[in-house]
Amino acid sequence: MALIRWSRGQDLPAFPSGMVNMQREINRMFDSFFRTGWHADSDLEPSAWSPATDVVEHDNEFVVKVELPGLSKEDVKVTFQDSVLTVRGEKRQENEEKESNYHRVERSYGAFQRCFTLGQSVRGDKIDASFKDGILTITVPKAEEAKEKQIDIKVR
Repeated sequence: MALIRWSRGQDLPAFPSGMVNMQREINRMFDSFFRTGWHADSDLEPSAWSPATDVVEHDNEFVVKVELPGLSKEDVKVTFQDSVLTVRGEKRQENEEKESNYHRVERSYGAFQRCFTLGQSVRGDKIDASFKDGILTITVPKAEEAKEKQIDIKVR
């Protein structure tokens, strides 16, 4: 018995282009909703945008990188309280020109807040934050008790 790879459109009749366009529009609507979304920490107000973030754990530290294009360090505030690292700020919209005819507006604006629970095992007093080329990098050192310790095995 030969195996035949199934192709999504292989067995289905061709849909009229109106159905394909409607499916595309529904997908766009769901993508838009989940990209901007509703965040529990925003009192059910829609979030205008949420910056992309990477959180990486190393042996001695956590490194949080937040993409903040078009912002300066004065637009962003970083706090650490009760093991929660919070990055908040606002991306303000430029003044629109009355004589211009905008054909497409895709950039997002507004206030944002991102919270990350890092655990009790970090040194909140040694957190370092730097801002370069639109990337906020936050380094959170681990406490000594949180670092992995290798235990030597003795042969007897």
